[in-house]
Amino acid sequence: VQLQASGGGLVQTGGSLRLSCAASGRTFSNFAMGWLRQAPGKEREFVAAISRTGGTTAYADYVKGRYTISRNNVNNTMYLQMNSLKPEDTAVYYCAASTGWVPRIERQYNYWGQGTEVTVSS
Repeated sequence: VQLQASGGGLVQTGGSLRLSCAASGRTFSNFAMGWLRQAPGKEREFVAAISRTGGTTAYADYVKGRYTISRNNVNNTMYLQMNSLKPEDTAVYYCAASTGWVPRIERQYNYWGQGTEVTVSS
C-alpha cells in the first residue's frame, strides 16, 4: 500500500491542524493505521493508532485529549485532528499501515508514508 501524508504546516501554540493520509494500491480496510512523529534530534515515537474498522483507537499519553485519529474506508483516508498544539508537538508526522491490530510500536508497521512537517511556534 502507498501512503501520502499531507496537512502539515506552521501554527501558533494553541492552534489546530488536521493531517490526512491517503492510501492507494491495496485494500485500505485490511490495515490498521497509525501516526508516528519524529522531532528534531529525537527518535520516532508513537502518536495514535486506529483499527481496521475504526472501532478501536489508541493514543500516546502526551496527545490524549488533544488529538483525534479517524479513518474513512470509503475514500481510503486516515486523519489526525490535532488541537491545543504545543511547541513540543513540533515534528515530522508519518502515517503508517500495519497488518497488526492497533500497533503502538514502530516495528509493527509494514508500510510508511513520506511524512508531513508540523511546526508549532511559541
